[in-house]
Amino acid sequence: MEVIFLGTGTSQGIPIIGSTHPVCLSNDSRDKRLRVSVLISWGEYQYVIDCGPDFRQQMLANNVSRIDGIVFTHEHADHTMGLDDIRPFFFRQGDIPIYAHKRVLGSLRLRFDYIFASENKYPGAPSVIENELTNTPFLLGDLDIIPINTFHNRLQVFGFRFKDFAYLTDVKTVEESERIKLKGVKVLVVNALRIEAHHSHFNLEEALEFIEEIKPERAYLTHISHLLGFHDQVEKILPENVFLAYDNLKITI
Repeated sequence: MEVIFLGTGTSQGIPIIGSTHPVCLSNDSRDKRLRVSVLISWGEYQYVIDCGPDFRQQMLANNVSRIDGIVFTHEHADHTMGLDDIRPFFFRQGDIPIYAHKRVLGSLRLRFDYIFASENKYPGAPSVIENELTNTPFLLGDLDIIPINTFHNRLQVFGFRFKDFAYLTDVKTVEESERIKLKGVKVLVVNALRIEAHHSHFNLEEALEFIEEIKPERAYLTHISHLLGFHDQVEKILPENVFLAYDNLKITI
């Protein structure tokens, strides 16, 4: 299985245009972050988790010519607003499968009503195949995926386990019954927004405590704001099996 971090950033904590915050001026490409998303590939299959405003740029940067579907963690704009840019995949492949909680599908229907329209549909609009997710395993390709039910403040958000790989973003709390689903995972990805505590995201300390409990072989931090600091400086203070993810990083599980 191969994972490409399409984006590792967030709309949270972005400084006002014209700010002289030093991370914004970094010459390290690892400090330049698009909105958070990953591309997961195994065998003949290739799926994207989340489809934010940078989706088109991410697909071009990684020469992605085909996707088998998009899995959504939740409905916030930085995770969904690239849905219109599935058009090239739709024109080539036909209707694109999407997978999401019932609430998230409802939100997408409101925002992208022209995509979901059943009558008088604009001929250039893409179409999707809706797959409603509950907190039970579901099939992607030939792989059983385990949802991890988490909370982003009070909002329910799904994380996902793909065999030995698990991906969680926009997480603040995870109940014990859901943490058990992560036991034995080899590679864990989890959000770490900043150093200071936040009402709806893990900060760095909380993310590291969560990783210590789950005990993966490797862990990668994502959904990073500029307030976390420079990539090379933050990595120096991390445990030896924990890394800051960065855009276009490829890992193999």
